[in-house]
Formats: sequence, structure tokens, C-alpha cells
Amino acid sequence: MNLNEAVGLLSPQQEWPEQATRWADLGCGSGLFTYALAQFLPQGSTIYAADKAMPALKPLANPNKVNIEPVRLDFIREDWPFRDLDGILMANSLHYVADKPGFIQKLQSCLKPAHQLILVEYDTEVGNPWVPYPVSFNRLSDLMIPAGYEAVRKLAERPSVFGPRMIYSASAAKCI
Repeated sequence: MNLNEAVGLLSPQQEWPEQATRWADLGCGSGLFTYALAQFLPQGSTIYAADKAMPALKPLANPNKVNIEPVRLDFIREDWPFRDLDGILMANSLHYVADKPGFIQKLQSCLKPAHQLILVEYDTEVGNPWVPYPVSFNRLSDLMIPAGYEAVRKLAERPSVFGPRMIYSASAAKCI
């Protein structure tokens, strides 16, 4: 996947802030989706790009000059060094979390009361060694609504290069 394809998964029907915000990208890998998110955030925003190994971010387009701070963090097992975030992006990383309800509570402890989650996942319920705890879009809605999210919306989907399944992007919002 390239930057334009990642941007395409995040952009449809999405409302983006006009003021600077603070986000974390949990499980950022090379930073592809970190930079895709940066395309939409206003100047002065910060994204904490967190991964198990210190992220080796590939320099990609960052037209709004969003501050991207790499953070070495096992987001499942370790405490997070950030608080009062406006949003969290998880692109192909929620499927590593076995206890999703407990993890959603952990997410909420570092977010502002009104916040947004953006997820990119494989639309399957069948696990494998690379996607051990999958979360289909239908299952995502069943997980987020009881946790207090008012809306879970599918933003986009595209075929996966790793077989017959689709990759979807979704937004879950908590409003106060």
C-alpha cells in the first residue's frame, strides 16, 4: 500500500478538526498511516507514532507540517506516556489485542471525553498467525457501542493484497 491508498482509506466522509489536535498512532510500523493522518490534521497538531520497536519512520509527505514524535511502546502491555489525546489511530494493530473490551477501557483513560478512534482492519472473523484476533466491521460495532461510542461508521474499504478479504477503515466517536 502506498501513501495515496492509505489517505484514501482515511478520507471518505470524515470530518477533520480545524484547530491543532493531539493523536497517537498505535502500532505505527513504518508510519504509512501516521503520514496519511497527518494529511488531514492542521498545522500545530502532534501525532505520537508508537510501535514495539522504536519506529523507523519513512519520510513521507507532511504538507501541514504536523509534529510526528516516534515513541517506543508496546501499546498492549506498557503504560502510555500520553494523556488528553483528541484521537487514536490503529491501522492493522487492533487485531493483536486479545482482550478488546479491556483495551477499549485503557484507550479511554488517555483520551479527552470527546474523542475519535480511527481503525483500519481486515474484515474477517477468522484468525491466522498474522491476524491473531481479528475484528470484522460488524464485530467492531458490537464492541464499540456498549463502550459508549455514539457512532461507528465504515469510512472505506478495499481489497487486501493478502488474499480474498477486504480491508476496511472505520471511525468511532464519543461526543460530550
